[in-house]
Amino acid sequence: MEYKVTTKNEDETIELAQNFESEKFPNMIICLRGDLGSGKTVFTKGIADALGINETITSPTFNIIKEYNGELPLYHMDVYRLNGKVDGLGLDEYYKKGGIVVIEWADMIEDYLPEERLDINIKVVDEDVRIFKITPHGEKYEEICEAVL
Repeated sequence: MEYKVTTKNEDETIELAQNFESEKFPNMIICLRGDLGSGKTVFTKGIADALGINETITSPTFNIIKEYNGELPLYHMDVYRLNGKVDGLGLDEYYKKGGIVVIEWADMIEDYLPEERLDINIKVVDEDVRIFKITPHGEKYEEICEAVL
């Protein structure tokens, strides 16, 4: 099943992310896809804020992975620069570290994503409006979508 949510500004995008965070569980995987400037990092900021993380959240473009401590650890990944080469990154370890993993540009590493996850495709409509197409993979993620959307 696929869900669609339209946000009209950054605040609504952050609120959407916070709603997902409210249903969080250890080892939750959120895979974000969308063009540059579509709101992937804004969505991650919403997750971080709801986790009580006070640090400034920026896209980890050059670091690949940034780790933040909050109510649960947040592992924020930007895999754009990897060009599908994830050897030595230890992705599987992050999937099982008990935190929330948010992966920007997840489509770049499709073959390395866990089977159970939440896929979120973000489409830019105009300067402010975004359409989120949300696809749960696995029972836990389906339950989250039912609770949040």
